[in-house]
Amino acid sequence: MVFIGVILKVAYLTAKEFQHIVRIVGNDIHGEKKMIVGLTQIRGIGYTFANAILESLKINANSNIGNLTESQVQSIEKIIKDPNSANFPLWFLNRRKDIETGKTMHLITSDIALTVRNDIEREKSVNSWRGYRHMYGLKVRGQRTRTTGRKGGAVGVQKGGKVLPAGAPGAPGAEATPEGVTPTEGTAPETGKAAAPASGKAAAPASGKAAAPASGKEAPKETKGGAKKSVN
Repeated sequence: MVFIGVILKVAYLTAKEFQHIVRIVGNDIHGEKKMIVGLTQIRGIGYTFANAILESLKINANSNIGNLTESQVQSIEKIIKDPNSANFPLWFLNRRKDIETGKTMHLITSDIALTVRNDIEREKSVNSWRGYRHMYGLKVRGQRTRTTGRKGGAVGVQKGGKVLPAGAPGAPGAEATPEGVTPTEGTAPETGKAAAPASGKAAAPASGKAAAPASGKEAPKETKGGAKKSVN
């Protein structure tokens, strides 16, 4: 019974020390995540930078981030805010030789977006080529724009549908006649349909017999015997 009580007490203390939410430099990180994965949730901290922080502080990268103590959290925040205190090389930082201060620093969280926005506005104000490209929403770093980057303005040839023949219904410039409405006088009938005969005139015979001659003489008549009798 005493042994079971000791196990329960240790389990209670372990559960009490475990933090389900760990706040580091203003970011809430779930305590169930691995140490190296949880640090990469902070904007500006990559896998290599997080691994370097854990190596300098001698923290196990595979342990859960909820097991960090308050002193360890403060040490991590100190290195993130001032990497020079851990003797990190200058090429390891993401903001080298800042144009305003001339210092090399490491930007995190909202400072990254703010600095990038200020850099773009400065390029526009000095009328540089990069500023013009930013202004018109084009690629800045020398990429090709002939076949890519078509989300902005039209580039190259626009794709269209099939070209219809002239005069066909639906073709550009052709006005379709609605159903049940006869075309006005003088307009050509639609293609594929025969013209109706004029009113009051009989249509031409469709039989194979030849038409009567147009001369003044009548055609010879047949008699009962079969002989033809000419009429003068």
